[in-house]
Amino acid sequence: MEENEKMNNREELFSRPVRAGKRTYFFDVKATRGDEKYITITESKRRFSNEQNRFFYEKHKIFLYKEDFEKFANALKETLNFIETGEYPEGYFDEPKGYDEPNDTEMKDDVDDWFNDMEKK
Repeated sequence: MEENEKMNNREELFSRPVRAGKRTYFFDVKATRGDEKYITITESKRRFSNEQNRFFYEKHKIFLYKEDFEKFANALKETLNFIETGEYPEGYFDEPKGYDEPNDTEMKDDVDDWFNDMEKK
């Protein structure tokens, strides 16, 4: 029992729900087996299924790892500042936007790998 409690405590260390209209956001701090902390951000929306004639919760989750905390926080701060002031951050138009879209060959290789893995199962 005590071992099981330790596992549950290690998995979720902190949680902060934010209710926002029909949505609830959860900011959860969790830890890996190696005690590395990471954040999950979950958006939960209550939906109604006409097929099943009942409510269910649709969830979308983002995992944010320690090495990305500072970049994420800076981008969020710049984004909120833009919304409040309309001012672009210094160097905004000079730097790449950070979208590393795969080229067609990389994407084809990824899809081929996925199908090959599915055939093995």
